[in-house]
Amino acid sequence: MAKPLVKNKGGAPTKYQKSYNEQSRKLCLMGYTDKQLAGFFEVSESTINKWKLDHPLFSESLKAGKQIADSEVALSLYEKAIGYSCKDTKFATHEGKITDEKEYTKNYPPCPISIKYWLNNRQPELWREKSEGEELKQAPAIQKVQIEVISAS
Repeated sequence: MAKPLVKNKGGAPTKYQKSYNEQSRKLCLMGYTDKQLAGFFEVSESTINKWKLDHPLFSESLKAGKQIADSEVALSLYEKAIGYSCKDTKFATHEGKITDEKEYTKNYPPCPISIKYWLNNRQPELWREKSEGEELKQAPAIQKVQIEVISAS
């Protein structure tokens, strides 16, 4: 049995359903963009934007999912930039059977690429790479320099 559509003021009935709130939150947790949500729900991106305006709970669901996903990724990037440790298990086998297992702490050193990415985005005025053109624009003008040679004899 099809779910009843939410009534619309004019034009074609909206495809929006209240169940889309939770679906959208979960999709945003997986990294979906508004454009990808539109494809999933088989509507245009402008329809997604209209639903956000017309249905506050839908809008809040998108924000919640995106915020949680972004926070998790930012934390992972941060940990990779500073280095981290985690528990792991090493297994010993003999003839295809596990004979021993040992838990240990595995240490991951800071990742230079993650450090660079983090700093480029968090403090671009200090860490952003500049092209040659930008460096030339920012380089101070060369002043007239006079060199005096003094004999040491």
